[in-house]
Amino acid sequence: MDEVPGIATSVVWADPGNTILFSRTLNGLTNIWKYGLADKKLEQVTLGTGPDTWPMPDPGGKGLYFVNGKSSGFLTAYNTRTKQFADVAAENATQPAISPDGKKVMYITVPARDRNELWVADIDGGNKTKIATGESLATGFWSPDSSRLSFIAEKPGSPDKPYIARADGSGLQPLVWSGGTVQALQFSPDQKTVYLNSLEKSVNAATLSKESAEGSPPEKLSDTCGFAFAVAPGGKYLLTLLGGGAKVGIYQLSLADLKCTALVAGVVTFGVVYSKDDKSFTYAVPSQHDVPIYRQGWQDGKPIGKPQVVLTLPFAFPLVSGGNAYDYTRDLSTVVYARAGGHADLYLQSQK
Repeated sequence: MDEVPGIATSVVWADPGNTILFSRTLNGLTNIWKYGLADKKLEQVTLGTGPDTWPMPDPGGKGLYFVNGKSSGFLTAYNTRTKQFADVAAENATQPAISPDGKKVMYITVPARDRNELWVADIDGGNKTKIATGESLATGFWSPDSSRLSFIAEKPGSPDKPYIARADGSGLQPLVWSGGTVQALQFSPDQKTVYLNSLEKSVNAATLSKESAEGSPPEKLSDTCGFAFAVAPGGKYLLTLLGGGAKVGIYQLSLADLKCTALVAGVVTFGVVYSKDDKSFTYAVPSQHDVPIYRQGWQDGKPIGKPQVVLTLPFAFPLVSGGNAYDYTRDLSTVVYARAGGHADLYLQSQK
């Protein structure tokens, strides 16, 4: 099929008459457009604020069906001690990442289809600060002292750009990275090194790399131990997740010899959080009606005992929604999670 000039979108429908129908975002508005492969003519089909998606011509020739609507949702904080809820962001928001001191949370909002915003707020939603705006953004992790954060700017056709900034958005610093798709960044305990999760086409696997926080050529560590979700106390190990296949579970990567060792085999989760005493880590397991959080003892690279449920949240939420959909404080006192929602209608635009 011919390439549609200047359009970075996926084709939704193509008819035998060599006309392609698709959603296109222009100047922040998403409408249905059509492109003729024969005459190379690009023409807007629907008007209005949109977003208009999923075009399909009526088989009887009456016109064009399409969906109009958008997703919405809230980012909500739940206090596990008082059982109280508070909305952190009353908009389409996800990817919460709570600072280690439990006082701040960064997250991504989606005010338009072609625009993301990175925000930092107090854990209860107060004192909001916009850190960055881009076509597509993703949160990373906080520094151990909660003074700095990391995030990734993504743009189709260009290498991902990972950044480090202070909690108020100042001191923005790009990293040297120019490899595959970056998933997240972790800080070493002394904040001199960052560990990067990425998807590398050359190995078709989750890859772990490191580089200097001040900027240096990345050094590959592993492509067999999954993605890192925590740096162990002392900085000698990365706690990683393998999310699929026969080896699904929680692992650790020794930074001394790059040996990958299973800690909790067979578990499916999307996050690992160290407890405040640094003697164990916790993780959530998805469920239809509630979310149990397990604790696994750990010390000096060795698991201690068996995982035990330490908290069960009396409601359910997805672990993933445009990235991670939840996070919680190290002391388990607060959980921040995305409550997805939205509204859509089916329309028929009559044939003129």
